Amino acid sequence: MTEPLIIGAMVRTLGAYPSGWRQPGAHRDPAADADILRHIAREGEDAGLDYLFFGDWLATGADLEFRDPYLLARIDPVSAVLFLAGVTSRIGLIATVNTTYADPYTTARSLASLDVLTRGRAGINLVTGAEPRAAGNHGRDAHADNETRYDRAEEFVEALRRLWDSWDEDAWIADAERGVLIDPDGLRAADLHGTRGRVTGPLNVARPPQGRIPIVHAGTSPRSRALAATEADLALTAAPTLADAIATRRLLRDIAAEAGRSPDALKVIAPVLPVVADTDADARRIVERLLALVPLAEGHQSSRTAFPANRTVAALADALEIPANDPLRAAAFDAPVTADEARRLGERGAALIERLARIAGLRVTGAGDGDALTWRHLVAAHAVPAAFVVGDATTIADHFETWRDEGAADGFNVLSAFQPAQFEAFTRSAAPELRRRGLLRAPDESEGTTLRDRLRITSYVDA
Repeated sequence: MTEPLIIGAMVRTLGAYPSGWRQPGAHRDPAADADILRHIAREGEDAGLDYLFFGDWLATGADLEFRDPYLLARIDPVSAVLFLAGVTSRIGLIATVNTTYADPYTTARSLASLDVLTRGRAGINLVTGAEPRAAGNHGRDAHADNETRYDRAEEFVEALRRLWDSWDEDAWIADAERGVLIDPDGLRAADLHGTRGRVTGPLNVARPPQGRIPIVHAGTSPRSRALAATEADLALTAAPTLADAIATRRLLRDIAAEAGRSPDALKVIAPVLPVVADTDADARRIVERLLALVPLAEGHQSSRTAFPANRTVAALADALEIPANDPLRAAAFDAPVTADEARRLGERGAALIERLARIAGLRVTGAGDGDALTWRHLVAAHAVPAAFVVGDATTIADHFETWRDEGAADGFNVLSAFQPAQFEAFTRSAAPELRRRGLLRAPDESEGTTLRDRLRITSYVDA
């Protein structure tokens, strides 16, 4: 029997699509995140998801309002998972830590503490940072270059593992009659003296129930992929197509094998943004509204210095290589796209139009059934792309099953365009269909109680 997929939720309380917070009933107040986090955690656990994943971003700015509003103000990920430890009992809790700015000892201690408090449900996502503004927030003049950051990240991983291995499993004796609390030979120093940092140890937290806490990593650079393939338990990818995903997974497994690691020990996880409704048509209408609510360069917004430059018809025309004197560049946002105009958009334009027909039920004027495709839709879809999978429970499950069967992914990080309605639609509608097909375990079905058990990680990566 084929193993179920690994399925987790990538938690973004303001939604994973920039206009999601504008949907009726959507959560839109970061000051009230505690309530929505509790709700997401209970929904995810009741549905049988394997983990909740919390990303991070170490700076903010007005530009994020339009580009990634969920990054404007968000709970620290380690704080979030510690908060949810008390309201959950089975689901894994993965927090992101930036190795460029974090301290290895403090990180090892926080995650070991989480693992002890949750009886083995902790996970850690290691990133090196992509936001240059983070440097100033940490007393530095500039963000380090890629090679420097990954040199530090590799040492960071080794430090974590040495610290988590400070205690032998049987070092804690607690023999009251003999007055022997520990076996001192079972407690050891980390003694890491690297070029980017050092740590002595031992760790002043009991040995994590999982021993070594599962490590997650994502990235596209050669150094990033090497770190993911050789050191991580989960490698997060972002391939735009099925073929790209298959190639990326194969590449990561090849890198693991060349490093002497079993490729099967590495689980490759793809992002997915399911828009779920009772029917495919209803789901497409949700996507159409999301596109229609994306702020474009009209009215007061175009004069704001932080407003993205790609939210205009002219910017779309540049991307599609439309000639400078073509009247298409002056098209009104809400004007329908005619058949003649569509023909002049070239192959890339045709692909964008085909995608909008598939995910939002939008059609070029006179091209058949469906709502009219406007320039607003085209600009929004091009400026704010997303890994949409749109439809009812069967359509969503078909996508998951196809990617598994074709070797594109071992699992998925589920994003929700807005909270809580779209996450509820996934957990209450799509998740039961996934369970029926054997793609998702039942909420109380597991071969063990730890996150390592849920991820089917059978061996350690040696430090």
